[in-house]
Amino acid sequence: MDLSYSEDQTLLAESIARFIQNDYDFETRSRIAGSDLGFDPAAWKQFAALGWLGIPFSEEAGGLGADAVAVMILMEQFGRGLVVEPYVPSILLGGGLIAAAGTEAHRSRYLGDLIAGRIQLAFGHGEPGGRYALAHVATRAEARAGGFTLTGRKAVVHNAAAADFIIVSARSDGEVRAPEGISLFVVPRGSSGLGLRPYRTIDGLRAAEVELDGVEVGEDALLGEVGGAYPTVEAVTDRAVAAVCAEAVGVMDLLRETTLEYLKTRQQFGRPLGTFQVLQHRSVDMLIACEEARSLALMATLNLDRTSPERRRAVSAAKAHIGTAGRKVGQEAVQLHGGMGVTDELKVGHYFKRLTMIDTFFGDSAHHLDRFAGHV
Repeated sequence: MDLSYSEDQTLLAESIARFIQNDYDFETRSRIAGSDLGFDPAAWKQFAALGWLGIPFSEEAGGLGADAVAVMILMEQFGRGLVVEPYVPSILLGGGLIAAAGTEAHRSRYLGDLIAGRIQLAFGHGEPGGRYALAHVATRAEARAGGFTLTGRKAVVHNAAAADFIIVSARSDGEVRAPEGISLFVVPRGSSGLGLRPYRTIDGLRAAEVELDGVEVGEDALLGEVGGAYPTVEAVTDRAVAAVCAEAVGVMDLLRETTLEYLKTRQQFGRPLGTFQVLQHRSVDMLIACEEARSLALMATLNLDRTSPERRRAVSAAKAHIGTAGRKVGQEAVQLHGGMGVTDELKVGHYFKRLTMIDTFFGDSAHHLDRFAGHV
């Protein structure tokens, strides 16, 4: 099997790498992450101008019609740059749900503006006590004349404060953990009864707790059929998980390269640290972990268009391994840099924090091992 990139894929990777090198160095990233908004609207507009926001969407929707490998390439480079712009919550989750479950009217209304960078989306799905279970939805959707009333809470909703619309999952029927009975609704920011408590996550991103206290939406806010959203939620989430696995590969690779360069230049006992055999062994272990993670991320990406059992197992295998491998590479990078590895001034600690958060994104390693085995 030929796993080398095509000419177009190579050009995409090179263009993103140039952007990271020229316009998104670590100092720029730190300034953006520390801003009130948590991302740079000018950079987001540049993403749109370069076509990156349209990569996952069909040409009919105004996108590029690229495959999942293009998203993987983009996310790996974003990982190397530790990009904080909300590509996963807004484009892959929010946009992915509208593309997969929405009507032609929904796609026409939202996707053009999303791809052009004029609006932001978020996906409010996880809830307190859910413990990563995708089917855990206690938020209620009560039918009323002309629409629905939504009541409940959503936890750790990334990009919620900046989103123009939050796509909310709510239960119109069934028990709290039943896959059946879950529906999706597009809720505009500023809706009566919609409350947000925003905060920074440890990796410098933005999330919020979302309260829905009798939020009323019209019938046109419903994405897909009433009670039939779970398969779409699972499929779109798997695509987002595969994307953050690719991002983790970029983070791990940058940590490995940075650590290797440090070992070559840092002197101890009159010679570079990299000449000590025990540290060479640890560097090789980091390389092996990175290459294994890259292979599994690619395997997950290539299985995204398969049916649920195969897709689930491929994505969960990658997520479970990358969570463990990312922790190993991050810990090695911090330790081999000594006390500097945990300072804010050095980028190593920031990359390790991102790996830590990626491990918990839609399920940690233990959860995805259980999912791989068919226990959840």
